[in-house]
Amino acid sequence: GGTCRRFRPSPNGPASVGAARTRWPVRLVAEFAAPAPPARRSRRLELAVPLIVVVLDQLTKWLVRTRIPLHDSVEVIPNFLDLTHVRNTGAAFGFLNGVDFPGKTLVIAVVAIGALIGVAVYSGTIAGEHILPRLGLALIIGGAAGNLVDRVFLGSVVDFVDAYWGSFHFWAFNVADSAITVGVALMILDMIGAGTHVSHPD
Repeated sequence: GGTCRRFRPSPNGPASVGAARTRWPVRLVAEFAAPAPPARRSRRLELAVPLIVVVLDQLTKWLVRTRIPLHDSVEVIPNFLDLTHVRNTGAAFGFLNGVDFPGKTLVIAVVAIGALIGVAVYSGTIAGEHILPRLGLALIIGGAAGNLVDRVFLGSVVDFVDAYWGSFHFWAFNVADSAITVGVALMILDMIGAGTHVSHPD
């Protein structure tokens, strides 16, 4: 008798095409549902921290502007800490506040924008596992942005934290200045080897 051969459908036949059409929506959903890579997820720090700093900074400044008249003070800790509503046309901690020149507000704002862009670009180059410098730069960006909002919309920065001892008064500052200071401190700690490095699985 003759040999009977079974017919196997071609992999490129109608059945295979139908199966492929059935599978592609499943693959598409799986790709969107899959968690983002660790490097992409970790960049949320650079967005969340500056946003929190700007919100807190602007909220406290709004409270000072609406509750404390300009140059008035509210005692918080006797002989140590007051809330004093002052305006700063210079840089952080009153730097250049006593110096006046044409276009001063515009010049300082342009310098601040340039520095902000530079820090933001540099921040994007830091590896995701370097937590300390990323946090430091995020705080610096948030602080710079908070003061920049004042310069653009008010023409000067609202300062209100007045720390003093006896007759000595430290420069008045705000939440944005504090964020910048802490951010710089974290960057210094990282440079001297105190950085926190978190490894992510591949």
